[in-house]
Amino acid sequence: MAAQLNTLFREAFDEVCPVPPVAGAVPAVRRRVGRLLADWDVCPRIVDDSLLVVSELLTNAFVHALPPAVLRLSWRPGDGAGTLRVEVTDAGPVRPAGASPAGVDPDEHGRGEHIVRALAVRHGIRVHDGGVTRWADLVTA
Repeated sequence: MAAQLNTLFREAFDEVCPVPPVAGAVPAVRRRVGRLLADWDVCPRIVDDSLLVVSELLTNAFVHALPPAVLRLSWRPGDGAGTLRVEVTDAGPVRPAGASPAGVDPDEHGRGEHIVRALAVRHGIRVHDGGVTRWADLVTA
């Protein structure tokens, strides 16, 4: 029903999801986001990329930032193109800039930002009172 209304009225959708810093949170959120994007009738061409961006931004928040992490999704369908914004807000860095987490192999980490850049048409970081928001826009063509 939501997909039909979305198509008929070009309705915008928003969802906010607090993400607890627990083992298994990222895969659980990915599954939830996959169901949500299907309900919103998001173009299948960007669903896989969107799920990867969600994973990368959440993982970044868990590894490099203080909790809590909050995921916000916004779907804006358009005539011929729609935009999905993925935002992850955290409470700010857990370590000084440039310091790596203990026990992390640098060859196994650090590619998330490059992945987000490659998949998003726009992306950025907003620093604000209480934290940092990393965002990415994925657009259907």
